[in-house]
Amino acid sequence: MTTDTVDLARQEEFAGRMVQVLNDACLGYLCSIGHRTGLFDTLAGLPPSTSAEIATATGLNERYVREWLGGMTVGGITEYSPDEGTYRLPPEHAATLTRAAGPDNLASFMQNFALIGNVEDEVLEAFRKGGGVPYSSYPRFQELQAEETSRVYDAALIDAVVPLAPGLTERLREGIDALDIGTGQGHAVNLLAQAFPNSRFRGLDMSETGIAAARREAEHLGLSNAHFDLVDSAGLTGSYDLITAFDVIHDLARPAETLAAVAGALRDGGTFLMGDIDASSKLEENFDLALGPALYTFSVFYCMTVSLGEGGAGLGTVWGRQTAQRMLNEAGFTDITLRHVEGDIINVYYVARKATAA
Repeated sequence: MTTDTVDLARQEEFAGRMVQVLNDACLGYLCSIGHRTGLFDTLAGLPPSTSAEIATATGLNERYVREWLGGMTVGGITEYSPDEGTYRLPPEHAATLTRAAGPDNLASFMQNFALIGNVEDEVLEAFRKGGGVPYSSYPRFQELQAEETSRVYDAALIDAVVPLAPGLTERLREGIDALDIGTGQGHAVNLLAQAFPNSRFRGLDMSETGIAAARREAEHLGLSNAHFDLVDSAGLTGSYDLITAFDVIHDLARPAETLAAVAGALRDGGTFLMGDIDASSKLEENFDLALGPALYTFSVFYCMTVSLGEGGAGLGTVWGRQTAQRMLNEAGFTDITLRHVEGDIINVYYVARKATAA
């Protein structure tokens, strides 16, 4: 392409955007460090402080803290007073960077940069040869997923998510049989079991470490109505009044078989409550997604590739509402309602019931 066919103003504007992408990506790594070290949490509770004072308060090395603060400051995250040599985290910034922010804490998400960076070479090989990256290549996935979802469950599961299904709260109080597939470390199941002691809960997952963590938490909480098993959800057994699946179906190697198994395991009048990514199956309708680029990135580096690595469907993170509803229909669900939880910018919740025999 010759220079007289290039819109130079557009070229310059795009180059500026790429510079911003580079800077913001690097800030993401620094934010991950800020979260994991507790620097953000400590800064939120300190008055304007020097790097030495911040290092003492966190028990960290001052030289590293000072360099980190440099990046935070030029990136517009912390404020710096050159006369006093002090740094400050504004409360407006702390509201999305600290553990106290609960589900609004975005710094926690930044830990995924290191996770996906570790598998870049394997993903590159999959680009060239097909296939995918095995789950075993993500040793911290369970830990990160549990941290991210626990914040949401703690804030909204009992009071906001469960009531999306009409009458479900009352039925859980009376006592029903419930199953959670892809339960991870089981925090959702344990919260439900704690809130509804008359109901019986079971969680399934293929991760030994996840199931072990779920059992430890249940034991710590003294729960006798929560049980966890190492089982492939596509081969689930039993009969249940409620089955839940939170941000898991699109990751599975056999999602269609799992949805069919869910439909088969539900009792008449039972409910399938599925939380998944709130996106369209049509690319052209996803330009306004708040986390659009992030969701497609997570798909390439985890959700899609892990499924393909097992010879699976590879639905991807952004499989979308249309595909989800079609697959629910094909599994036997004819009554499907889409609901949202206020403040949740990631998920949509499907309240589904299957056709009952006449």
